[in-house]
Amino acid sequence: MILAIDQGTTGTTCLVFGADGELAGRGYREFEQHFPKPGWVEHDADEIWQVTQAVAGEALDDAGVDELQAIGITNQRETVCVWDPSTGEPLHHALVWQDRRTAERCDELREQGHEPLFRERTGLVLDPYFSGTKIEWLLRNVDGLEQRARSGRAVFGTIDSWLTFKLTGEFATEPSNASRTLLYDIRRGAWDEELCELLGVPVRALPEVRPSVGEFGTASLHGFEAPVAGIAGDQQAALYGQACLDPGLGKNTYGTGSFVLLNSGDEAPPTQEGLLTTVAWSIGQRTTYALEAAIFVTGAAVQWLRDGLGIIREAAETEGLAASLESNDGVYFVPALTGLGSPHWDPYARGTIVGLTRGSTRAHLARASLEAMAYQTVDAIDAMARGGAPELRELKADGGATVNGWLMQFQADVLGVPVVVPEIEQTTALGAASLAAVGAGLWSQDRVVEGWRERRRFEPQMRDDERRALLEGWQRAVRVTRAQTGGTQD
Repeated sequence: MILAIDQGTTGTTCLVFGADGELAGRGYREFEQHFPKPGWVEHDADEIWQVTQAVAGEALDDAGVDELQAIGITNQRETVCVWDPSTGEPLHHALVWQDRRTAERCDELREQGHEPLFRERTGLVLDPYFSGTKIEWLLRNVDGLEQRARSGRAVFGTIDSWLTFKLTGEFATEPSNASRTLLYDIRRGAWDEELCELLGVPVRALPEVRPSVGEFGTASLHGFEAPVAGIAGDQQAALYGQACLDPGLGKNTYGTGSFVLLNSGDEAPPTQEGLLTTVAWSIGQRTTYALEAAIFVTGAAVQWLRDGLGIIREAAETEGLAASLESNDGVYFVPALTGLGSPHWDPYARGTIVGLTRGSTRAHLARASLEAMAYQTVDAIDAMARGGAPELRELKADGGATVNGWLMQFQADVLGVPVVVPEIEQTTALGAASLAAVGAGLWSQDRVVEGWRERRRFEPQMRDDERRALLEGWQRAVRVTRAQTGGTQD
């Protein structure tokens, strides 16, 4: 049995897989989101650890496990934790990838001419989405933290490092997560001392970078002892779980945000406007790279309809509400609730709803939220095509929103290519389990490919003129959104 810990932005999922790859047990719990100021998003790292332990126990009990052979971890990526390495106690709330408090600092670094250096070394853009300026903010704003970090009494890590430390006592990460920090040279495969110095981050306060597949220490969990044998950031794990192991294969994960990744092989592709170059995973001495488009808010918009506006009780209602309308009646929702990611990279953009009339209902808002997921995916894939990526023949889709048949059909319609949903839609957790199984010597990579199975395929059915009209309406809405803060359409 293999335990996959999928530590997400709004909750933690644990899945148990058998040796044949079949799902044997599961558990899930949400945890609290903290919003101390507009644009600020925080998590309690200790609560995440407590929830992870509880959910792992539920999944192992559900599976009736007698022996646990390996543990895989996948995680929300750019979120930063800081803790005392001697006590394991957090020293501040974790700053979440959605947090925008360092937007002005990113502007300052850009104005000083530093962005080309960051782009060249890390494959990323200067944006508060990434971890580096979050760590800098903590060092500058938490009393005594800088001195503690320089003397070894405070350490920083993404969520994978935090969970690995709590599970095994090891202070380690791996390249797919390290490559999201603005501090890691993705071609050299090491922390970049020049970038660390630029942001005032002591290298000694950062975790050891190990291959994504292999030993990260032995965990004691729910009465079992097993090696943590595979780790990857959530989107890279989903790419692996979708069996996109060869160059040119890609997927989209529909979660809190949406992320399109395309396997780029053993060479890091040149930086492209509006896109990211990132590490997909490393196995032994071999590093695999990916081209990525990051969309900040998709599923989070539906959560906002539920928790912020109270117009739905659960996310599943949106499917019926969207289907109850013959069209969107000109209502568009640009969910820039934490800025806009690829291909715009506008941290100051804020959410906008256009086209409302007296006849607009909650069904229009539900439909507009689902449509926005699909439109943003089209924008991302178009950006890849402009950058010379291979023509997309089908889109492998995963994540919680793939259960929404209306959304998947609409995505195929506006994209103009088939959308394929795998038999196990939680491919992020499957990817973590697969990495761990390979790391523990239980599976080969060929087994990962052979084990992938299609559950449902959605073929495009929309007329070309209807597709063009919808996308033009979306682009107008994006222009309105960006004009509010001085942004321009890319």
